[in-house]
Amino acid sequence: MAPLVSVALPTCRGGPWLRAACRSILEQTLADLELLVVADGSPDLEGLPRDPRLRLLRSRGRGIVAALRTAAAAARGPYLARMDDDDWSHPERLERQVALLETRPELGVVGAEVAIFREDGPVGPGYRRYQRWVNGLREPEAIAREAFVESPIPHPTAVLRLAVLRRLGGYRAVPWAEDYDLWLRAREAGVPMAKPEGVLLRWRDGPGRLSRRDPRCSEAAFLRARAHFLARSPLARRPFLLWGAGRYAGRLHDALVAAGVRVAAFVDVDPRKVGGTKRGRPVLPVEAVEEPGRWSALGAVRREDARAHMRAELAARGWVEGRDFLLAG
Repeated sequence: MAPLVSVALPTCRGGPWLRAACRSILEQTLADLELLVVADGSPDLEGLPRDPRLRLLRSRGRGIVAALRTAAAAARGPYLARMDDDDWSHPERLERQVALLETRPELGVVGAEVAIFREDGPVGPGYRRYQRWVNGLREPEAIAREAFVESPIPHPTAVLRLAVLRRLGGYRAVPWAEDYDLWLRAREAGVPMAKPEGVLLRWRDGPGRLSRRDPRCSEAAFLRARAHFLARSPLARRPFLLWGAGRYAGRLHDALVAAGVRVAAFVDVDPRKVGGTKRGRPVLPVEAVEEPGRWSALGAVRREDARAHMRAELAARGWVEGRDFLLAG
């Protein structure tokens, strides 16, 4: 009989962390699962748990996308869960995520809150900020609203309806992170995403982490992803105002223009920038922003307080988030 959940766990290195990751899945309170360990290359697979639910697959190609496609093709359950080979899942993780999917049939993707950790000391401030931000996005409206700020679903926490994954076209080989690509396609298709409350995965940070060494996970790649999907959004029917005139705003401008998006101007609160130009576009004061209709707006600032300021200023002028503006950094 087919299992309820198929867990895709690609590995290119194996070793003791892989064995611990496998055990954390096989010891789930939701036992009706299969664990698909996908060997990418020649990882150390010695000492894997002996369990009939563990299936060892060889990747049909090299790299994470090929491994995930291999797992999705082999999956027998209606739900496909993700797991990385160096993380640890809380025993109730899958039970709680599947319960959310089954009680809310509109959801297509369920993630989880994470605790990011390192073996050699404290996690850096950037990851602490990301953890606080991503753990605060639990309902579909919040996830859709902030999907252009950062990846709103930590990939190793994801549980997807396999039918939804296939309807979206599966994992793609693109010039940016495959998971961020999938979440932005889900958002574009109107697929609601959510998370149950509470930390359900310990997410390891370290020098070998793919996001630290893969160019598809660089800031430039994430900017290209945002620009690609923003260019296809209804907001791109009007010229954009970029809220912020700093370095990040300049890089976002360049990515948007390369994707064919019209940028009308920058908006900033710094009197040293207002009245000048950036990338050949005027830098306007906040007071120059009119009622909605003429432009769309993108938040091009990295600080949470600056994004909150933009949201408040535009809402006070009658702009509606998602219809007239989005935060994009």
